Amino acid sequence: MTELTGKQKRYLRSLGHHLEPALMIGANGVVEGPIAELDRSLAVHELVKVRVGQGCGQERKDVAAALATATDSSVAQIVGRTVLFYRPAKKRKIQLP
Repeated sequence: MTELTGKQKRYLRSLGHHLEPALMIGANGVVEGPIAELDRSLAVHELVKVRVGQGCGQERKDVAAALATATDSSVAQIVGRTVLFYRPAKKRKIQLP
């Protein structure tokens, strides 16, 4: 996935503001199950919010980077323990500026 520009990230943050976290990363961290679920969610929705739980032993930035790499997506935002991921679908719903 190519790096998002600042303008694109701002646009995605505005779209993702009202989203609820679709996935929770727990004590097991980044394992096959959450990766597969995020991959499926990104294929359908393009923009997915993920919550990194308190019990996760990894740093949130490390979790975000690992998930982005595993799903070929981009991190649009990290706020607190919430990460917003973006990956364009074959039939794009979101048109980036």
